[in-house]
Amino acid sequence: MANEIREKGMLYLAGTPIGNLEDMTYRAVRLLGEADLIAAEDTRHSRKLMAHFDIHTPLTSYHEHNKLEKGPELVEKLLSGATIVCISDAGLPGISDPGAHLAKLAIDAGIPVSPLPGANAALSALICSGLDTTAFSFYGFLPKTVKKRRELLAYIKEKKETVILYEAPHHLKSTLKDLVSILGPDRKAAVARELTKKFEEFRRGSLGDMLEYYELNSPKGEFVIIIEGFNGEVSAEYETEADISPGEMVSKLEQEGMPRKEAMRETAKRLGISRRDVYQSMLK
Repeated sequence: MANEIREKGMLYLAGTPIGNLEDMTYRAVRLLGEADLIAAEDTRHSRKLMAHFDIHTPLTSYHEHNKLEKGPELVEKLLSGATIVCISDAGLPGISDPGAHLAKLAIDAGIPVSPLPGANAALSALICSGLDTTAFSFYGFLPKTVKKRRELLAYIKEKKETVILYEAPHHLKSTLKDLVSILGPDRKAAVARELTKKFEEFRRGSLGDMLEYYELNSPKGEFVIIIEGFNGEVSAEYETEADISPGEMVSKLEQEGMPRKEAMRETAKRLGISRRDVYQSMLK
């Protein structure tokens, strides 16, 4: 593009560091400084980045909770000729953040949209995972509700491509439990944390290994989970909870010494269904 800053409004989506500030590109720093406005996910966080690179462009808040109101306002500025750079707290905007929403609004309004490539946690973890990189699916953060999360994992279970997930430290152990429960403990995986930072770490092995490690070691930092695709083989001696009916699970828990009411409550929790559904299944 011969002229980076045009008379016509222009939206740039700029990658920002995921940890190490040296991952910022020269072009992104220049255009952030030349733009009319920067739309930032968290202005307090982004001001630190701007100060480091001596960038004095005005910042405006644009995030998941105000995108429906703020997005059209930013499009109006773009239509009036402004150049706006959209950034997230870390990595590429549009990947698990509202940058994608602003890009669509701009495109629908006929405004040019251009990337300023930079760091990305998902792909950075993938290329260092040791798992297949020829085909992969990115799902970001899993759904918050137990039922929807387990439904998605059941869908992922027999996908042949490598799977990439994001996870926060306080949810990592419960997510690994669900992965082991539905995909099985032997599925190869890699867990990356604090990418490009001082305490960057990769752990590689099976999902069972990952769960065992983090049961004993408190998770710290932001995580990317890479999981190998389904290879068509399922361990004969391993049956996932997703394959067990509610009635069968209640019986199994009772055999382990759990009282019936507690077994029904635990079954509902593990399968992401209501206790009423468990009761109806047992009646059948």
